Amino acid sequence: MSDAMLQFPSDVAPDLLHRRLCDLITPLVDRDGYLPTALEGVKLMALHGSHQRTPLVYEPGLIIIAQGGKTGYLGTRTIHYGAGHYLVQAMPVPFECETQATPEAPLLGVFISIDMIMLGELAQVVPGALNPQEAPELMAAETLTAAMGHSVMHLLECLYDETMCRALGHQRIREVLFEALRGPQGESLRQLLQQNQYGRIGHALETLHRDYAQPLSVETLADKVNMSASAFHHHFKRLTHLSPLQYQKRIRLLKARALIAARTHNVSSAASAVGYQSPSQFSREYKRYFGHQPAGDQYPAHQHIN
Repeated sequence: MSDAMLQFPSDVAPDLLHRRLCDLITPLVDRDGYLPTALEGVKLMALHGSHQRTPLVYEPGLIIIAQGGKTGYLGTRTIHYGAGHYLVQAMPVPFECETQATPEAPLLGVFISIDMIMLGELAQVVPGALNPQEAPELMAAETLTAAMGHSVMHLLECLYDETMCRALGHQRIREVLFEALRGPQGESLRQLLQQNQYGRIGHALETLHRDYAQPLSVETLADKVNMSASAFHHHFKRLTHLSPLQYQKRIRLLKARALIAARTHNVSSAASAVGYQSPSQFSREYKRYFGHQPAGDQYPAHQHIN
């Protein structure tokens, strides 16, 4: 990589900012998908074709788009995030997503997982909102500011230098999270640390993602996050647009779809792996959710981020 590629003036125009991000990402991606990097928690995104609206789930993180576009559908909301935007995914909530990309102009982006310890440290020094929303959005897109763009570029630079990556990678991730925390959606990240309904539902979602194959007791899960069953059910559905049982079912089906697409499991073993006792029930619910029988689903494995 040339020295010129590493020079980013503070007054860089938005279109130049996008091009510089693309210049840094393109040499590092050799196939479509969510590609791991030398930095834990950082993945590169590449897709060389459009994909129609389909169910999906992202783990909590920041998604910065350098080229191409995505549209998310969550409940009654439509969320556009394309070149020059970043998505704050505060909690893992199933939604539907479509991708706009071409072979000549592929979707390129960066995914950065949210490190809760780092977030907690930053929240101690970054001022919060004076009048925070009672329930911030779990998923929202914002315009990529110059400061956020430069912090992402500094992070990408590390991926070209092994020594820099080891010495400064953690700090560069911290810079990006810092910019997100002081941005318009910072409160959605900050409240993950709070012991209020928002933060408690966040802890419950972590449990559901970890133990999705296990039988679900709403009462036990509510008790674990110190909420009554009725209050838990109410706030869970208000934030995720799903009941806890519906949420678990969708996570199970999405996990099973990833196993089948990766060709590591057949239909029966995928159903069993995600907690289904009846393969026929699994096939019925799979078709109802995805519109295809599991054996005939052609969904590509590289679409899955988890």
